[in-house]
Amino acid sequence: MIRGKEVLFDSNMTAVLKTLRLSYGQKLFLLATLPLILAVAAISVLVANQSRQLAEKEINALEMQLIEAKKAELKNYVTQARNGFYFIYGNAAPNDEDAKQQVKQILAAMIYGDEGFFFVYDYDGVNLVSPRQTDLINENLTDLRDSQGNPVVQAFIETARDGAGYVEHLWPKPSSGEEAEMISYVTSFPSWRWAVGTGVFIDDILGSVAAARAEVEARVQRTFVYISGITLSAVLLVFCSGLMINIRERRLADVKLKELTQRVFDAQEEERGRVARELHDGISQILVGVRYALDTARRRVKVGDERAEDTLERGMEHLNTAIHEVRRISRDLRPGVLDDLGLGPALRALTDEFRERTGIETEFETVVFRNRLNPDAKFSLYRIAQEALTNIERHANATKVTIDLRGHKRGATMRISDNGSGFVQGTSRHDTVGGLGLRNMQERVEQLNGTLRVFSSKGGTVIVAELPLSNLLSPGEDGEPAREANA
Repeated sequence: MIRGKEVLFDSNMTAVLKTLRLSYGQKLFLLATLPLILAVAAISVLVANQSRQLAEKEINALEMQLIEAKKAELKNYVTQARNGFYFIYGNAAPNDEDAKQQVKQILAAMIYGDEGFFFVYDYDGVNLVSPRQTDLINENLTDLRDSQGNPVVQAFIETARDGAGYVEHLWPKPSSGEEAEMISYVTSFPSWRWAVGTGVFIDDILGSVAAARAEVEARVQRTFVYISGITLSAVLLVFCSGLMINIRERRLADVKLKELTQRVFDAQEEERGRVARELHDGISQILVGVRYALDTARRRVKVGDERAEDTLERGMEHLNTAIHEVRRISRDLRPGVLDDLGLGPALRALTDEFRERTGIETEFETVVFRNRLNPDAKFSLYRIAQEALTNIERHANATKVTIDLRGHKRGATMRISDNGSGFVQGTSRHDTVGGLGLRNMQERVEQLNGTLRVFSSKGGTVIVAELPLSNLLSPGEDGEPAREANA
């Protein structure tokens, strides 16, 4: 069942990717913006968390300082009150009711602020003093609990029995009757078995802390808004920049495409003109000579002239010459040895023919190819060699040419060098008619994801064409074994 779900998920993802069909520009835009968005999102989360943690730490410290200040104030109130009537308590016996009454009156009169008051409970839980909530006086409140279930009066008594201390609890506010957070400081009159204390409501502190937290959260939200605005602006800037670059590149591509199309047309016209000249200046004249020889031989045969056989022989020689010319033109257009035997034999035949035709010393070297070149790579390297030999013949004034072809772990490399006069790189002196030549070589290599390097000096020129491993076929591919040095 799980395997079926995985297959269904993969098929759904494939369907989604096929449905999207992003263009190259869209992929480039995603590649530029997605890391930016992810980085900004990560930074935003990190900044927000760090801000919240730092603010929470400061707020907690502030809350603690305020509460400690309240506690110190409460302790000071109780200490001052005790010092005020300590002469009465110190000189009274445990059962001196008059002294107890005087102290109660003094404590009942000690109210401060809008909510502050002193309270007294005996160790049995009976309220003795409660000036702001007189309905609690003489009530046994041992079992009194706040809304959170905390036994408040019992906590007062236990703290007094221990000597003195603070108690945090909920208590109804005298002004509104609503329960609020309160801190009380409680001390004891042990001889009278009293728990005496006073408290202060800290809801204002809690409100200030809550307001501070809300302000921090609002600042974090504003920071998110600012970062989002900056991110959106950056994405829009990337989009506009990419759009402008895309428009510019499209225009340049259109211009280059038009130039390339024109060069293709020029190359076609040049090739057609060359073939036409070859046919007109060579084969056509030879065939005219053959026709003239045959016509002469026919007339001499009619009259019984013995020279008819010689004339026929000359016609046969002219016909053989025409056949050789047709084969040469056909080989220049598409050498059959390239398809039948491979690149190595084709280049060897090309150099042999170049040596015989020009008289220039020409050497061809190659090594065993582990893999064979694919047809496009073979044809391109052959044309590069053909173009280089043509340029050498026309312009280099060289006396020696070397072509080296070999395969290696990175792919295949062909090196063509001569000892000619060289040329200044960047000029078109070595370019053939129609703007081809070195540019044509460069484009052929770039179509195969290779590189073409040209080194020229007064001592000669070196052309190095390198093709990557992707242009080589593995041994035995296409049902043929790899052949030695035939690429």
